[in-house]
Amino acid sequence: MKRFLLPVISIAIVALSVFSALPISSGSQRGSGPDFSAIKSESLLDEIRTLSSDEFEGRAPGTHGEDLSIHYVADQFKKAGLEPGNTDGTYFQKVPLVGIAANHAAELRFTTPKQQISLRFGDDFVAWTERSTEKSSIDSDMVFVGYGVVAPEYNWDDYKDVDVRGKVIVMLINDPPVPDPKNPSQLDPKVFGGKAMTYYGRWTYKYEIAAAKGAVGALIVHETGPAGYPWDVVKGSWSVEQFNLESKDNNMSKVAVQGWITNDRARELLTATGNNLDDLKKAALRRDFRPVDLHAQATLTLENKIRRINSNNVVGKLEGADPKLKDQYVIYTAHWDHLGIGFPNAKGDKIYNGAQDNASGTAGLIELARAFKALRSPPRRSILFLSVTAEEKGLLGSRYYAENPIYPLAKTLADINMDVLNVYGRTRDITVVGLGNSSLDDVLRKAAAENHRILRPDPEPEVGGFYRSDHFSFAKQGVPALDTDSGIEYIGRPAGWGLKKRQEYTENDYHKPSDEIKPDWNLEGAVEDLKLLATVGYRVANTATYPVWSPGTEFKAKREQMLKDAGIETGR
Repeated sequence: MKRFLLPVISIAIVALSVFSALPISSGSQRGSGPDFSAIKSESLLDEIRTLSSDEFEGRAPGTHGEDLSIHYVADQFKKAGLEPGNTDGTYFQKVPLVGIAANHAAELRFTTPKQQISLRFGDDFVAWTERSTEKSSIDSDMVFVGYGVVAPEYNWDDYKDVDVRGKVIVMLINDPPVPDPKNPSQLDPKVFGGKAMTYYGRWTYKYEIAAAKGAVGALIVHETGPAGYPWDVVKGSWSVEQFNLESKDNNMSKVAVQGWITNDRARELLTATGNNLDDLKKAALRRDFRPVDLHAQATLTLENKIRRINSNNVVGKLEGADPKLKDQYVIYTAHWDHLGIGFPNAKGDKIYNGAQDNASGTAGLIELARAFKALRSPPRRSILFLSVTAEEKGLLGSRYYAENPIYPLAKTLADINMDVLNVYGRTRDITVVGLGNSSLDDVLRKAAAENHRILRPDPEPEVGGFYRSDHFSFAKQGVPALDTDSGIEYIGRPAGWGLKKRQEYTENDYHKPSDEIKPDWNLEGAVEDLKLLATVGYRVANTATYPVWSPGTEFKAKREQMLKDAGIETGR
């Protein structure tokens, strides 16, 4: 899950003053179009309660919690009247995964000219391997590589000609926040998207480039602000069993050990090597930065338990009404998985229930399935309802579908993703993560305006939300994708209230056992958001034209080539 990240309150206050005069719609969906009144807050809450119950054990892939989760979703699809979505006649798509659980007793040691520093698993660092091996070790020299970015389009190379093969590299989180030379108080909009994070800032990229450079280990220095979440989230997310898709080389091309270290222990390490973290961060903002040999050695051995499983995506299908178009698709996605059972909190609770993340989105998917099936006539094109596995492990379920689609991606018009629904009430707005990327925004904007609502850009583009949920798997393959988030201007609430609730969730509940249904939940806003997304999917499924990526987006060329190869005219 990628959001509810630390907010910038001032953005909201300015925006709220602009939008406060807008009229408010009633709770029912207005404007022309189909009736999606079958979406109900009561049934939505019941579904969330079931999926986030202790009985479902946090819904980790490859557990009893998965069995309960996927059969519950499939049963709900069947009861709604959906056809099995897989061409093999089932509601399931098998996703072959390798599970790797590292021992928590492992100790990371740094040996410097001045001293030896020992770090405790969980409190000071987390580490794991993507290699399918029972033991993974590092005993290697360390190199600081700034932000660990190689971006030719920005004339940026943090590695230069330094050979890091066999080394353990230490990196900073996110993109380099390069100041604007015309206004040093702002970020340069011409470098790494300015305030908005690019894919170079994602931790997944940093481990990928480390492997490409031949490093044996890669450690990211955690900072709550740039990362968008506190250390407890890192501890909870990466201390449980990790999964990867099966690969022919057992992922031996990956680094042997990848992980995170706390900011405080990183400072201690660098000080012991005669360096200063703040000085190194300043140096890393320049194109002429060169890697720094830390004259230190990192030692760690992970004992791993390996298991191979078939996890499952759950797929339901509503066949389109038009004989000529029913072999084309609009997909709705939401991930059913969460973190399972992990480190206990202060109350001794170790079940990561994931009520908001993402029992809520999965329940929303079920509600959409019921609502579409309840229509007097289905849309012209077919609708797929896809509940994916292992999002929390790196978007693995959606990636598997996008790389192994049941139905051709060239005939897939759009993916509409739901990752955490609004549980705090009705809003005047709805956030679009990556607003402006595709023509899907125009469809949503019209539907929202019909209900006196507006679209809002992501108020936190610096944390890279667009790259952090399942729609991105489809976008990488060229399929136009829409990912929305809750609005922040809540009806009947004071300015800043919505962002405060987000911050509270991030700090207190995100990826923690406390992500459970709360007494103050109000799902009226979630219902209104779902009706908007239903309207968007319905209209796309009936339109004469394919949605398209906006000029300049990194996915546009791939989509156009895909459609050209398939001989499909988009109508534009």
